[in-house]
Amino acid sequence: MPIYEFHCEKCQRDSEILVRSSDWKGTTCPNCGSTRLTKKLSVFASAGGDGHSAPSFGGGNGGGHCCSGGCHCH
Repeated sequence: MPIYEFHCEKCQRDSEILVRSSDWKGTTCPNCGSTRLTKKLSVFASAGGDGHSAPSFGGGNGGGHCCSGGCHCH
């Protein structure tokens, strides 16, 4: 079963919850018990062939990066 990230509309908190991908509706918030959850778009990191992590966002012009250029900072 995959882990999904959810946002609770009641308590306004984010949580990672282990659920079945096709059966997540009705899942309860682990913080307040509400079922008013929305599934968030999760961002993941991938490793290149050399084992170093690559940013999951594009561009090398400093837009959204903590540095500019080809470094592998996080």
